[in-house]
Amino acid sequence: MVVSAPAFIAIDWGTTNRRAYAIDAAGGVIETLRDDQGVLSMAQASFAPAVAGLRARFGDVPVICAGMVGSTRGWAEVPYRSCPAGIEDLVDGIFSVEPGRTAIVPGVAIRNARSDVMRGEEVQLLGAVAAGMAPAEATLCQPGTHCKWARMEAGRIAGFRTAMTGELFALLRNHSVLSEFLKGEVIDGAAFRDGLALASEGHLLSDLFGERAAAVVGLRDPSEIASRVSGLLIGTDVNEQAIAMGEPVHILADPALGSLYAAAVVQAGGAPILLDSHRAFLAGITAIWDKIDDR
Repeated sequence: MVVSAPAFIAIDWGTTNRRAYAIDAAGGVIETLRDDQGVLSMAQASFAPAVAGLRARFGDVPVICAGMVGSTRGWAEVPYRSCPAGIEDLVDGIFSVEPGRTAIVPGVAIRNARSDVMRGEEVQLLGAVAAGMAPAEATLCQPGTHCKWARMEAGRIAGFRTAMTGELFALLRNHSVLSEFLKGEVIDGAAFRDGLALASEGHLLSDLFGERAAAVVGLRDPSEIASRVSGLLIGTDVNEQAIAMGEPVHILADPALGSLYAAAVVQAGGAPILLDSHRAFLAGITAIWDKIDDR
């Protein structure tokens, strides 16, 4: 069996995790590495040695990084590209940290009264369209710690909003009066669906405390609170997007989290379409590499 040599290494370098791919000239993945060496675990001086370690494993080839590695907490702060943005805009903003060797993809920013930023998600969004996973005109959702909702027009990111849904759940689970009731697993069941229904009433702040009160007075099974609160938060997130009846919503997420958002989209009247976020990232980063290679 002949194993192809990598043309470049792509790194999706997030806050808590890092995923690296050795990619051949045809865009195929030769090997993948995932670990917990996210930006927050790295000292500024350790990024270059970490990349050298990946080259030692995958091959001595160019490296393209995306994500929080280009933030103030990362290897180097890379200026955002303004929205609307497409692949060409990202390529124009590529920042070289090791000339001819290692580059960082810029994030995308909205600069107005409701400013917003993203780093890493832009590669997935543009990759989903480039790979034909989503149409050039679409609504895309990227659930996570900071959930992104993007509007794609003519294959470019025309606008987006960020919701701190996952971070709020984590804060409630670890640092709130609800924490003792949020230790259970979140699953798409009756309790989660009850939370989605509750979200439609529009009383998030008081309903959150109501979940604790119901458990304290014995009206709610404490094991269900985590799923109910998750449903309440995700339902509120989705409801804020004012999804039209029957509107397709393309969800870039792992199957577990994606299924929760899909249920919320259905509850809101939309039509969820689950997409592979890793495939979208690979399509996006390969499209960027191809544009760089053409120059």
